[in-house]
Amino acid sequence: MIRASRSGVAATKPRPWRPEAIVVARPSDRTKGEVVIGGLRIPCALGRSGPKTTKREGDGATPRTLLVPVAILLRPGPFRPRTRLPVRLIRKDDGRCDDPASFRYNKPVKLPFAAGHERMWRDDALYDVVIDTDWNLVPALRGRGSAIFIHIAREGFRPTEGCIAFTPKGMRSFLSRIDRIRGLRVL
Repeated sequence: MIRASRSGVAATKPRPWRPEAIVVARPSDRTKGEVVIGGLRIPCALGRSGPKTTKREGDGATPRTLLVPVAILLRPGPFRPRTRLPVRLIRKDDGRCDDPASFRYNKPVKLPFAAGHERMWRDDALYDVVIDTDWNLVPALRGRGSAIFIHIAREGFRPTEGCIAFTPKGMRSFLSRIDRIRGLRVL
């Protein structure tokens, strides 16, 4: 936030400093890596194309950038993280538009929805806990890649479509520290 000073020169109001979690891909398998928060290392799955500087819709890459968590979506159940982030329960008619031609691109939608979309209520456990990030949200640039989520990993840390995924235990560990970090820096 900028405020005026007595000298007429704009000064920046100090904000509390928070470190970034670091996401590092394994050199031997770019689809697997770890998230480092201080001395803690949490294994994770990454996109099938590994980290990439230039992200495009459908490329399977995890974007090399700072991903800032903006909200948490949960399936109904006993798990309730303590966080400053907004938390919302996932409903059976929740979706996310992933069709670059749609005016709802990279926005939440209610199902049924005519354009291409992803269902948030899944038969598997991948979206039991979803951390939405700021990737390509405002403005949503067509073709730059739809939502990058942090979610539960498939068995054996199989690659994602570009998201970051943890085991349920890893997700709990990450969520216990989420308010202490600024975001995830993908290297």
